[in-house]
Amino acid sequence: MSLAIVHTRAKTGIAAPAVTVEVHLSNGLPSLSMVGLPETAVKESKDRVRSALINSHFDFPPRRITVNLAPADLPKEGGRFDLAIALGILAASGQLPMDHLDDYEFLGELALSGELRPVNGSLPAALACVKPQRQLIVPRGNAEEAALSKNTVVYGAEHLLDVCAHLRAELLAKNNDINVDTQPLLTRQGFTPPKPRKNSAQLSDVIGQQQAKRALEIAAAGGHNLLFSGPPGTGKTMLASRMPGILPPLDEHEALEVAAVYSVAGTGSAGWARDDFHQRPFRSPHHTASAAALVGGGSTPTPGEISLAHHGVLFLDELPEYPRKVLEVLREPLESGSITISRVQARIDFPARFLLVAAMNPCPCGYLGSARCRCTPDQISRYQSKISGPLLDRFDLQVSVPSIPRAELTAAQPAGESNAQIQHRVCTAQGRQKQRQGCMNSALDGKQLTRLCPLNTEQQTLMDKAIDRLGLSARAYHRLLKVTRTIADLDQSSTIETRHLTEAIAYRVSSSIQIK
Repeated sequence: MSLAIVHTRAKTGIAAPAVTVEVHLSNGLPSLSMVGLPETAVKESKDRVRSALINSHFDFPPRRITVNLAPADLPKEGGRFDLAIALGILAASGQLPMDHLDDYEFLGELALSGELRPVNGSLPAALACVKPQRQLIVPRGNAEEAALSKNTVVYGAEHLLDVCAHLRAELLAKNNDINVDTQPLLTRQGFTPPKPRKNSAQLSDVIGQQQAKRALEIAAAGGHNLLFSGPPGTGKTMLASRMPGILPPLDEHEALEVAAVYSVAGTGSAGWARDDFHQRPFRSPHHTASAAALVGGGSTPTPGEISLAHHGVLFLDELPEYPRKVLEVLREPLESGSITISRVQARIDFPARFLLVAAMNPCPCGYLGSARCRCTPDQISRYQSKISGPLLDRFDLQVSVPSIPRAELTAAQPAGESNAQIQHRVCTAQGRQKQRQGCMNSALDGKQLTRLCPLNTEQQTLMDKAIDRLGLSARAYHRLLKVTRTIADLDQSSTIETRHLTEAIAYRVSSSIQIK
């Protein structure tokens, strides 16, 4: 039979749609044509496959070869289809038995020598193999990453010959022609990452700043966005870097989502999974980053910093130094938890549910309100206006981080709470939220807020004054209620008390930012 069918996977965002490689040999002048919307790198695979087959001592059929990558309307990119195409040619020409090809999916780029090179997106492909109940063969460099999918049998191969030997050995073993005790390829099913490492960066390392530490705990407990404002050297960056240490560890489902994003981005999800599988990501891009670097993009869209921070923390230091148009692209993902990148050929969705923490100085020199400040009112206004009102409105907590008094700085510091103690309170508060409404407080909608955050007469009067004096928008009002609910959860209170509301209001007025 001169028709062979091999299964593989494409890459679309963090999804891995199925692709069927159909190889047909027919009479005619020797040629190899490829159809099915392949891009340039895929079209070039015919040269890589030809050399790999010849250098692996196989015969390259001197016939008319047609390779179809179905479905035809799905864009195909990269060298991930090389292995499947090579196996299809071998099977169609009778050099490889095709009896068990339907039990496998194949992924990998071929070198001219026949060696297999790693590709991006092997973990989403492994996760997608669960439903059709197929085994996956990938390059050895992708095996550990793909084996994170515990329900998929994964084999890692170094060479095209290893894959062919494995398929032949399995056929012979099933036909009882020979006694095959071991298969040429080693199984990497169910790779179990280690337990989370203890974070050496403790929140107690930060001297003073009790209000900022409290705000950090509230933000972690409810998933609220947080903005620090204060002079240089007061501990804003140190505080933000401690956030992952007090957040609950990732559960298995969340960790797989994060690993899938890193796999597609090509940043080595295997190394990340081996060292930090349960640790929430912490991304801190430089203020020179472009909008595409932040949200993702390119001719072939790849995840940006907000997607790499999925289920983790995105920290923007020196917030006003970012171009305003770069900051504005964050507004939609902050509300939706995802980012859609539209291109001519496709629309790609990437997850982007992250906790935004930012830090800034109150003026260009950073010493607003002290004798050291020499900034003019016009300079201060231009500097602060780099952050738009709509973006500032999305920060639930806006906290001033003042200079540390000399006496407090030089005095012996008492031992503060460890990350584990704070993390325990955060986990308890989040557990209450998920048990009560099935989500974190930051994700509550209007109806849930009305039901879960009722205010008595005294509290409503206090809220009315806050709305009038602070000029709160409807979004800011709802976010203020969510913060109040989180403070009550940390206090293990089923009802909102006036002190909870008062503390939440304090975090809206404590910042010295005055957007014009």
